[in-house]
Amino acid sequence: MMPSLILVVEDEYPLQGIVEETLIERGFAADILSSGEEALTLFRGGTKEYKALVIDVSLKGRLNGWDVARQIREKDPAFPIVYMTAATANEWASQGVPSSLLLQKPFAPAELVAALSNLLHLVAAPSPRAALAEDKAGLDRAKPASGWLRKSE
Repeated sequence: MMPSLILVVEDEYPLQGIVEETLIERGFAADILSSGEEALTLFRGGTKEYKALVIDVSLKGRLNGWDVARQIREKDPAFPIVYMTAATANEWASQGVPSSLLLQKPFAPAELVAALSNLLHLVAAPSPRAALAEDKAGLDRAKPASGWLRKSE
């Protein structure tokens, strides 16, 4: 079985290496890019079957992480998205896409794997609408033990 291919967009090279190493160690494959424009070109090209997007919110260039995630969701409304940010977590409620997760930098590598696994499990679940309905019923909450949050529709 092929590992799930994750599209990672991060413009800080040291963090790129940490994220890539973490994903590969945990059985994922990763394409690491440094710009939102590059990510959209690859995603829209359709030559690779990406399973999720892990994206820094504050990117150099014309597009930020919020913009890239919105454009990817226009093409695939259920595409799993994990945001990473050091300073803009407070904008997630208004800028983030529904059913996304946010990791506040710095975070432990295991938190990234847990966030991805959670989103990929939701997408693969037999009834994702039931899971989203559960979220709408008031299960939005911080998960302090792991440091990530879920945003529902």
